[in-house]
Order: sequence, then structure tokens, then C-alpha cells
Amino acid sequence: MQGRNQVRSHRPIDPLSGGTGEARANASAGVLAPVRVTFRAVVETVIPEAAALDEQGWRDVEAIVEASLQTRPARLRRQLGLLLRLIAIVPVARYGRPFARLDAGRRSRVLGRLQDSPVFLLRRGFWGLRTLALMGYYARPSAAREIGYRAVPAGWEARR
Repeated sequence: MQGRNQVRSHRPIDPLSGGTGEARANASAGVLAPVRVTFRAVVETVIPEAAALDEQGWRDVEAIVEASLQTRPARLRRQLGLLLRLIAIVPVARYGRPFARLDAGRRSRVLGRLQDSPVFLLRRGFWGLRTLALMGYYARPSAAREIGYRAVPAGWEARR
């Protein structure tokens, strides 16, 4: 029988990330790891084609976003993590489940409310998150090939 003051050896579950407290401890290694499920659900809502990504495709999206975030202030990275946590839990009050477990229509409504929020910081946060999602998805070389994007350093001169 464990004593009242005895330290327990198990790690607490983080309901927002689906992981343990260890995932939160490793958050400094990356912004997206502790909120991966919600981030992927947001990307799939903003870009429905992202639902077809395999695990390597998702790793590419996340690597592109994480690389971009490395140059941003720590405060902004924390705010992004908080916004994703907020997106994860707000739908529970209305729909009884977190964002990642909603159908596409409900996800779109949740994000639409953020986009049109009377709170400026929420609107700006959503705009930034949407921009990161688009960048992560379309900056992948395979996405560029899929849409026929052929940018080259020489610019228009290369096409002549």
C-alpha cells in the first residue's frame, strides 16, 4: 500500500496531446510535438487534401513549420502552443469532444468562429496558424510538383 506522501512513479497523461508529462517537458524541442493531433486536424481542415498525407508527409509539414518557428521569439512559440490547446478544448463545451475528434463541418465552424472572432488576438492567432499550415503543406517538394510549381532562382529568365 502506498503511503500518502510517497512519490508515484507513473507519469501524468496530458489530455490535449494524448501523451505524458514527458511530452510537455520536451516542448522546448519543438512547438508542435505536444499539440500534434490538434495541429494536424487544423491543417486537414484548412487544406482538405492534407488528409491523404502519409506519416512522412506529415513529418515534412511539421519540419517546415518547426524550422520557421525556430527564428521566432519564444513568446510567440508559447502563444502558438496555447492557441492550439485552446482550439483543442473549446469545442468540448459545445460538441462534447475535442477539436481533433470533430467531423469536418464542425471543425470548419470552430475555425470560422476564430477567424471572425471579435477578439483581435484570436483573429490574428488564427491567421498566423493558417499561414503556417499553408506554408508547411505547400512548401513540401512533393506538393510543389503536384501543383506544377517550378520556381527557380533565375526567375522568369529561366523560362525564356
